[in-house]
Amino acid sequence: MGNLVLVVGTKNWSSWSLRPWLALKQAGLPFDEVLIDLRRPDTREKILAHSPSGKVPVLKNGALAIWDSLAICEYVAELACAVPLWPENKGARAVARSISAEMHAGFPALRQHLSMDVTQRLPLPELPPEAVADVERVKEIWSDCRHRFGNGGPFLFGRWSIADAMYAPVVTRFHTYGLPLDAVSAAYVEAVLALPSLQEWIAAAKDGAGSRG
Repeated sequence: MGNLVLVVGTKNWSSWSLRPWLALKQAGLPFDEVLIDLRRPDTREKILAHSPSGKVPVLKNGALAIWDSLAICEYVAELACAVPLWPENKGARAVARSISAEMHAGFPALRQHLSMDVTQRLPLPELPPEAVADVERVKEIWSDCRHRFGNGGPFLFGRWSIADAMYAPVVTRFHTYGLPLDAVSAAYVEAVLALPSLQEWIAAAKDGAGSRG
C-alpha cells in the first residue's frame, strides 16, 4: 500500500468528504490530508489539481486516484482487510450496501433544506413535504436496521460499518437543527456523535485546522 492522501473540502460543510474520512479513521489506516476551502473563486482550480471530476473528496494512492465517496469507502474496505468495514453476514452486508447506495443517490430535499454545518446549532426551518418525507425515510431506515441487525453494538448493523459513514452527515444535520426523533433514532444519533473520529472532524471544523492545498 502506497502513501494515502485524502483531499477533502471545508469540514463545516463537506458531507461527502466526511464519509471516506471516517472510513479511513475507523479502519486505522494512516493517511495524509489536503484540505481545500470551498466556496472560493479558486476552489475548482485547486480541486482539479487533485481530482479529475473537479469535486472532493478524492483519495490518492501513489499514481492512483479514486474519486466519489462510496467508491473511496469500498477501496478502503479492500485495503483494511483486518478491520471489516461491511457487515460480515451476507444478507446484512447486502442491506448495508443498499441503504448506502440509497443515501448516495437520494434525499435531495433533505440536503437542500437541512444543509450540513457541524459547527452550528440552528433553528429548524419549516420543511416542505418532500423534505419531511426524506427525514421520515431516514428514520425508517435507521429503525429497520437497528431492529433487524443491530445486536452487538449501537450502530446500524451493530458494529460500525461504512453504512454509518454514509449516514454520519445526516446525523450531524439532525443534531444541528434539533430535529425531534424517536427513541431509536435519538440513541443512534448519540452513538454516532460520540465517535472519537467524528469528534475529531468537528473539532477541526471549529478551529479551521488542516493543511490546505
